[in-house]
Amino acid sequence: MTRRHLWLIALLILLLAAALRFYNLGAQSFWNDEGNSYVQATRSFAEIAANAARDIHPPGYYWLLAIWRVLVGETEFALRALSAFASVISVALAYVVGRRLSGQLAGLTAALLTAINTFGLYYAQETRMYALLALWGAAGFWALIRFCERPTWRRALVLGVVNAAGLWTQYAYPFLMLAQGVVTILWLVQLMRTEVKGLRTENTLLSSDNAIPDIKTTLTQQRFSLSPQSSVLSPYHFILSPFLLYVAANLLTIALYAPWLPTAIQQITTWPNTGDQTPILEALGISLRWLTFGLTAGDLPLAIPLILVLFGLTVRRRESIWRLALPAAWALIPLAIFLLAGLYRPDNVKVIIASQIGLALMIGRGVQVLWSFEVPRRRVITRIAAGAALMWIVGTGINVLPPLYSDPAYQRPDYRGITRLISEQARAGDAIILDAPNQAEVFRYYFRGDLPLYPLPPGLGGDDAETRAAVEAVLADAERVYVVFWGETERDPQRVVETTLDANAFELGDTWYGDVRLARYVTAAPLPIERESGAQFGDQITLERYALNAETFQRGDALQIQFTWQTAAPLTTRYKVFVQILDQTGVLVAQRDSEPGGGLAITSTWTPDQPVTDNHALLIDLPPGAYTLIAGLYSTEPPYARLSVGAGDYLTLTTITVE
Repeated sequence: MTRRHLWLIALLILLLAAALRFYNLGAQSFWNDEGNSYVQATRSFAEIAANAARDIHPPGYYWLLAIWRVLVGETEFALRALSAFASVISVALAYVVGRRLSGQLAGLTAALLTAINTFGLYYAQETRMYALLALWGAAGFWALIRFCERPTWRRALVLGVVNAAGLWTQYAYPFLMLAQGVVTILWLVQLMRTEVKGLRTENTLLSSDNAIPDIKTTLTQQRFSLSPQSSVLSPYHFILSPFLLYVAANLLTIALYAPWLPTAIQQITTWPNTGDQTPILEALGISLRWLTFGLTAGDLPLAIPLILVLFGLTVRRRESIWRLALPAAWALIPLAIFLLAGLYRPDNVKVIIASQIGLALMIGRGVQVLWSFEVPRRRVITRIAAGAALMWIVGTGINVLPPLYSDPAYQRPDYRGITRLISEQARAGDAIILDAPNQAEVFRYYFRGDLPLYPLPPGLGGDDAETRAAVEAVLADAERVYVVFWGETERDPQRVVETTLDANAFELGDTWYGDVRLARYVTAAPLPIERESGAQFGDQITLERYALNAETFQRGDALQIQFTWQTAAPLTTRYKVFVQILDQTGVLVAQRDSEPGGGLAITSTWTPDQPVTDNHALLIDLPPGAYTLIAGLYSTEPPYARLSVGAGDYLTLTTITVE
């Protein structure tokens, strides 16, 4: 295959990478962190730094995004395009590095695997710094290769600047610099060994009385010992200059990063590591699947990729050890630090995104080794094996691509849809609560209404009394409240916002948008219609009484009902309460299903003989007429059996009229 054909294949891979990254780039809504990126990009450089100093990300990416925003605009597509372009360049670097280290086939394989990996693709379509982190990681290793091939001041300067850019982009970049350091040590050791072999002969000649004078004079002039008293050459001199250049490159990196270094240390050492830890072997398996195939990989087997990796670790004749070790250090050292430091959480794997390229290089090298097998009689077999393994990995990678674009599990929360619904339904006197408050940036990106907006809990949370008072103040001023729940387990671990709402208001319903929940509450009205019940549901649960705000409504009103439940014995089953409105023919026209107390008073936690208050509400969006209001309980587990009550499986409460 000619050089022209190889470059054409590389170009096609780059076009594929670009197509996958720019496809539907602006289709999904921004989510919380992207909203933060947008707001950061609207600030001055000084304001960006001041806000980043309170976050767990340095300001470098935001500075670059601020410039990008001025140039291309602030639509979802425009802002995400910075990450998409960075990711395409990373694919190009995967090819260049692979070709330089192992050969054309290795480079093409690494580029293709990087192009289709859904881990890299996901963050290439996000207005965050992780695609840029991968780019700086790839650029840093490329600069290191160039430096090791010919250590000059210019190449040391490039290495130092690229690493500084990586540090200003993400606090995990030092993982990659440690990997660079390991490769550099191997390079220096090999350099010294090479010099030792060459110097043995020369030192012998210089020490011999029988050496030819002209040769002895020439060798003395060309090489000299670190010790001026000795005429025997030392190998250490020949690694001193490259070593000092490498040290200078790192000192330059530190100097360029020095203004932010105290802030970085403060944030890294004090930022909480939340969430439950995963067993290390399970975390390793998940991480390797993400790095090999992507975050849509599920439980795909890793045997074939790992076999190729093992072949890639074999040393070929006259091959430099540091070249062999570089992809392994790139892929495995950040992964090892990440796992051993207990940093693994599903949301944290993105900080080792640059390792995906390193693993692709290892796999690419394995394919190259098999394809170029040195025993001619076995080369046909090894080439068939290399081709089959590569086809399986690429085919599997392509097979897991569609879910990234279509599976709701991989879609970002739809704040665009949330704000659209609120804008369509909101009325004067309504209010909006954001629980937790770090949703404010993305919410304001989309919401153009004038309803009052309350990010709660105040500040960083922790003051439950202050939070409770803030929610009660909102309810005192608003008729209906829209509440957007996300991240509340971290900022509001006692769920003070939700419990206060459930105690003082009635939930009309909720809708999930990915992992974000939009709930609608109506402030509590007087409940003048009270009825004793005593209805028995199943063997243990009794509806002691219920109360209604009215039995006659206008369209658009909210029906509010309060149940008082009690159990005679502890319950092991969780039940949901259903409240339904039937028309005159018995057809269901409105309903609300929820575990008691808005999900905060689940039946399996009830104490026997203790009353449980349970509020529900239904929006009356019905034509005029008479309707029947019923209620009941059913299991939350299949087959969702209803509890019997009397001779049926629901209780008729009353007849309501819509005027």
